[in-house]
Amino acid sequence: MGFMGMFRASRRLPVLQVLKASVATIAAWLITSLLMPGPLPIFAAIAALLVVQPSVNQSFGKAIERSIGVILGVIVATGLSLAFGEHAWVVLIAIVAAMLIAWGLKMTPGTSNQVAISAILVLALGAASPEYSLQRIVETLIGAAIGVVVNVLIVPPVAVAPARRDLALLGGELAASLDRLASALESPQSPAQVHQLLLEARLMRPMRDAADASIADGEESLTLNPRRSAHRTELAEMRALLDRLGPIVTQVIGMTRAFFDHYDDSVADEPAVQAIAEQLRRAGHDVRLAVHLADVDPEPPTSAIPALTAPLVVRPPASGHWILVGSLMEDLRRIRAELVIDQSRN
Repeated sequence: MGFMGMFRASRRLPVLQVLKASVATIAAWLITSLLMPGPLPIFAAIAALLVVQPSVNQSFGKAIERSIGVILGVIVATGLSLAFGEHAWVVLIAIVAAMLIAWGLKMTPGTSNQVAISAILVLALGAASPEYSLQRIVETLIGAAIGVVVNVLIVPPVAVAPARRDLALLGGELAASLDRLASALESPQSPAQVHQLLLEARLMRPMRDAADASIADGEESLTLNPRRSAHRTELAEMRALLDRLGPIVTQVIGMTRAFFDHYDDSVADEPAVQAIAEQLRRAGHDVRLAVHLADVDPEPPTSAIPALTAPLVVRPPASGHWILVGSLMEDLRRIRAELVIDQSRN
């Protein structure tokens, strides 16, 4: 990782979130100045800035975290100032005391840092009297509330697009893996090609995990979100589709591993293997169809009619291939079961 990569994100925040954070910060500054004339409303502005998060639920969590941190920090600063007076070294003691208290209470890193930062600000910006400390707590609560309100009122974020994108990528790669395995079964393969086939199949695991994480983020973004009713069904359908595709990913990786372990150049001459290859292509078509019917991938498949036939019946394979054929047949049966259930629901 280069020097620039140490502090640069892989992707920018949505510009809408940047604008909402700016609006929340300015609104907190102006409203708090009107309600509480006096010192600059730094605590309110910082609270509003930090509370605007990618989801409404996260905003509520950040508001609570910020408020608890400020309250504890203010209490620490006020107590130490009353006990030892206004000296520079009191700030150092406040930092250590705030961190130790947060550690003892098993607070999150964000809350722990907030306790220490609030103590420093109270001691540095004003006399840590009880009245001043109470004003800073109220100021923080106002800023946090404004941040939550802004995040709720101005296009509350719903993380549906990333879930749809990652699920579409998984479905496309799963169908492509079925097609690649079918082609490999039908013609002789070099050792390098067999290795590449297995590596490509294993890449579906992180893609499945990414789709699962994106859908989970989407579900989390609906919590406390006024727009949740418009997207709850959509995300539920994505979750149901992933629950069907996940086992197929496992079966395809297993089939590819069996092919890798038991391959020889005579495999392509086995009639049962040729029949299995045809069924794999049909399964790839039906995976694309399932993804399309779930409104995840707008690209329609070549046919809207499911391609899987009745369960495949083959003649006993040659003695050298019966382990491979048996393994492929069992995994193909499980794939068919998932796709047939999917078709029956549609």
